[in-house]
Amino acid sequence: MPYQFKLEKYRGLKTRHTCPACGMKKSFVRYVNDDDGNYIADHVGRCNREVNCGYHYKPGQYFKDNDIHISQPEIPQKRKTSLPIKTSYIPEELFKKSLSNYNKNHFIHFLNSKFGNEQVKQALDKYHVGTSKHWTGATVFWQIDIDGKIRTGKVMLYDPITGKRVKKPHNHISWAHSLLKLEHFNLRQCLFGEHLLVASNNPVCIVESEKTALVACLYLPEYIWLSTGGLQNLKPELFTKLKSRQVILYPDLGAYDLWNKKARMLKNENFNVVTSNLLEDNALEEEKEKGYDIADYLIDFSRKNQRCNIISDETLIEFAKHQIKPGNSYSDCEIERKLKEQFPDCKTKMLFRKLVEKELLSPSLPFEKQFHLCGSTPF
Repeated sequence: MPYQFKLEKYRGLKTRHTCPACGMKKSFVRYVNDDDGNYIADHVGRCNREVNCGYHYKPGQYFKDNDIHISQPEIPQKRKTSLPIKTSYIPEELFKKSLSNYNKNHFIHFLNSKFGNEQVKQALDKYHVGTSKHWTGATVFWQIDIDGKIRTGKVMLYDPITGKRVKKPHNHISWAHSLLKLEHFNLRQCLFGEHLLVASNNPVCIVESEKTALVACLYLPEYIWLSTGGLQNLKPELFTKLKSRQVILYPDLGAYDLWNKKARMLKNENFNVVTSNLLEDNALEEEKEKGYDIADYLIDFSRKNQRCNIISDETLIEFAKHQIKPGNSYSDCEIERKLKEQFPDCKTKMLFRKLVEKELLSPSLPFEKQFHLCGSTPF
């Protein structure tokens, strides 16, 4: 074609703009004319906040809306065949230099606040997480392939307290090969954690973000946790090393339909892959609004379980005494609602089980979800 329109390649923050739909700065990628590098229009492009915004105004739609006609070229008679370009790699000595200064790494500070230091160290060694000087406290998530070669590293900055990515005054994300200014670098990404496939035949779990893979690995080390590094990166070419493996996808909230659709496509290419609906089936409305991922769920679940374990029997007796009237029957949902109001930071199902186990509640009728106070309740 005489006009080739592509999303602008990342060449620093100057190539990322304010989204015309959601207003988020440095999140909008414009389409450019591949011939001359000019933008089509300021509002023709895609917002990187695909779940929370989803704005994507394509060139074809823009031309149609503005009654602009693009002439079609003559089909060339012959095409020159070119040899495939070899994959580029990060020099190992540069990679090794990053495996230090963990005391300055904000993401590692966050992990240490949630887990034991030794447990965190084992996970860092396992995934070869590095520290970057690009921003004070930044983290490097190296993409190491199954052959142990370093494809690139994603550099990101996190809040050391919340563990959330720093997105103001701009989205703090970059790439090692760009920062190192390596000439003629031909990037071919692999899954974050792909190198772990060599040493284990355990089931493989795939999540979107590198942070999520690290956190999930600390809670559930019996699985191999890999990351695509992006919502749209669930591509067959990244799955070539998973042909014979059992694979479970854990999409973020709001991304289930997209990932499930891609899972069906992967199944058609003989991959053994399923999509977990754990988050979709169990998330509260507020968690859906926040776009929880499996890491958020595991951290929250652990925190609430710890809260449940420190609630004494006396506290539960007081709850039953004041909230459940003798002689009345309540559904399990009614009791869980009362528990939620009284103990908002706890898992209500766990507290409900404790009420039954402590014989403070018993079923009114066999096989029915109606409960009343036990006759032996000490009040």
